Amino acid sequence: MFFVLSYLAGALTIVSPCILPVLPFVFASGTRPFRRGGLPLLIGLAATFALVGSVATLGGNWLTQANEAGRWLALSLLALFGLMLLSSGLAERAMQPLVRLGEKLAAKAGEGGGFAGSFVLGIATGLLWAPCAGPVLGLILTGAALSGANARTVLLLLAYAAGAATSLAVALLAGSRVFTWLKRYLGADRWVRRGLGVAVLLGVAIIATGMDRGLLTRYSAANTDAIEQWLIARLPTGQAPAAMTGSGSMTGSTGMTGTGIGTGEPTDSDLLQFAGAVSWLNSAPLDAAALKGKVVVVDFWTYSCINCLRSIPYTEAWARKYADQGLVVIGVHSPEFAFERDPDNVKRAIRDLGITYPVAIDNDYAIWQAFQNQYWPAHYFFDATGRIRYQHFGEGKYEQSEGVIQGLLAERNGAKPAAGFVQVNATGSQAASDETDLQSPETYIGYRRTSDQFASAGGLKPDEAVLYAAPGDLPLNDWALAGNWTVKPEQATLNEPSGRLLFKFHARDLHLVLGPSVPGQAIRFRVTIDGAPPGEDRGADIAADGTGMIDGQRLYQLVRQSGAVRDRLFEIEFLDPGAQAYAFTFG
Repeated sequence: MFFVLSYLAGALTIVSPCILPVLPFVFASGTRPFRRGGLPLLIGLAATFALVGSVATLGGNWLTQANEAGRWLALSLLALFGLMLLSSGLAERAMQPLVRLGEKLAAKAGEGGGFAGSFVLGIATGLLWAPCAGPVLGLILTGAALSGANARTVLLLLAYAAGAATSLAVALLAGSRVFTWLKRYLGADRWVRRGLGVAVLLGVAIIATGMDRGLLTRYSAANTDAIEQWLIARLPTGQAPAAMTGSGSMTGSTGMTGTGIGTGEPTDSDLLQFAGAVSWLNSAPLDAAALKGKVVVVDFWTYSCINCLRSIPYTEAWARKYADQGLVVIGVHSPEFAFERDPDNVKRAIRDLGITYPVAIDNDYAIWQAFQNQYWPAHYFFDATGRIRYQHFGEGKYEQSEGVIQGLLAERNGAKPAAGFVQVNATGSQAASDETDLQSPETYIGYRRTSDQFASAGGLKPDEAVLYAAPGDLPLNDWALAGNWTVKPEQATLNEPSGRLLFKFHARDLHLVLGPSVPGQAIRFRVTIDGAPPGEDRGADIAADGTGMIDGQRLYQLVRQSGAVRDRLFEIEFLDPGAQAYAFTFG
């Protein structure tokens, strides 16, 4: 069923503004027979998009750089194609070396070209096509990021691309009839070809300057998101990608699940191989052999997760207290945001948080998938024989978890550890939350997971620079942007100085995940609460007058109310452009 939904969502792109820059390249092939012009181009476009989209879920800086190089190569190829449409002489000269090599990519200004030539142009077009990430494509890509680029991911993306290719084929067949009529009855062959050449070059210019993700969208009223949401709502239960079922992982749940002591599985020790770890910090790589005979606690975390930050003081205290009694704590860092894939960012976080136990870097989610994990944080407790005996998801119940550790160590050593539990006096963002009067939920800024509480006039506009205005009043848990922002899948980026972000909240603490768009850039900001400096209600990362500085990609504690908790209007103004805001969390 989800494959059908992906196909329909792709077909809807024909009315989306994001398809506009691709249309000149598609219609330029309409001057040839469909089987030799349009069909191979559409096959190349769909196959390339599915392949690049699948590989992109693996992430990594090398892929970003390779894709950028591929886009510029594709732009160059299509620019040459447009010039060949304008000039028959240029087309003949350009084609001579290819003819000698036996590569018939086109002939005489793009007319009568073979299947291979159109297919190559389709590949180039596929490298440039960046469809609007509506709800369906967002589900596919987010699920693939956690589950990995597997056969199902490729098929879903291929179904999406096939839907787009189908609607483009209908448009192409209709357009080709118009071109045929113009040539037959008006003798306008040369002018049609030149007009298409101008359109192709205009498309190249639009994509090269980034206007395809901004200006075109701004002047289009087409919005397929509502239709896609309607389709998703009618999916049978359980048909959504499995990776989406853990999307509420940072809600602060303290629920305990697990089998309890005494009912582990003998194959659990395979999980202690930590196969797929990209690298290790604070230790050489560890595996089941190195951990044989040890009691092991595995902690899944990511460094911008507030719930993870509040649990780390306890895992660190356990690691120190019970190390000489046979306990090994291992952190598995599985990133939520793209910037958390950067090893230098993780190293800095480990240093700042005072983590001394081994940490496996799980950028490809290989360990996450092996454990079938769905939450940050998640703790898995292994006995000395390598069996999982207990697991706990979320914050809290630390004494109960430590009691499990003590019981497993007693089994291993034949004697109970010293009585009592660790005492933690965490400060700043790592201090325990106040759950007694917490009425504001975690809220993402990027459009892939944002809530429907966005209150700026005109609504949120994905992937385009928009001058937003804040409303005069915000209801509880609504948020708004003011100034020139571009909202992307994971975050919103400020394009000009003095942009603002507002939230009406009810909680003791307010945190915001922030970062600069350029690594190393320092961005000044100023926080107000109900229009005044925070004073005694300031968070750990700002001064009493509300001033602060973005010094890296991380979670910032901006508010800690000292008095009674009540509804408050939070506002942060960024004095410099380039600020990126990812998510609000509360405590």
